Parts: sequence; C-alpha cells; structure tokens
Amino acid sequence: MTTHFITAEIDLQETPTELQKTIEAELKKQGEPLRWAVTAVDAEKEKATVEAVVTTASAE
Repeated sequence: MTTHFITAEIDLQETPTELQKTIEAELKKQGEPLRWAVTAVDAEKEKATVEAVVTTASAE
C-alpha cells in the first residue's frame, strides 16, 4: 500500500452535500481517500481546492 498527497480542483456545487459527494468521487479516481480538506475557494471561478491523502495498492 502506498500513500500519496494530492491536490484537486473541484467545481462548486449547489449544496454542501453535493460538494462532498463530488469531492469523494473525484478522489476515488486517485485511490482510497484517508483524509481530505477544502483548503481554498475561488468564488469568481466557482472552484474549490481540495488537498487529500489517498492510498493505492502497491504493484508487486
């Protein structure tokens, strides 16, 4: 198992629940999220910056 620190830019959603689901779906593309946080919001561009730690299976 390998851990990675990633940063993703996510479009803002109508509700916090929708935003959470969108963030989790985007992070799952990179691996299994251990933790994540919204670290910045650009209201003009309607984007949120998310930093996360994800795990991936090690290639053997």
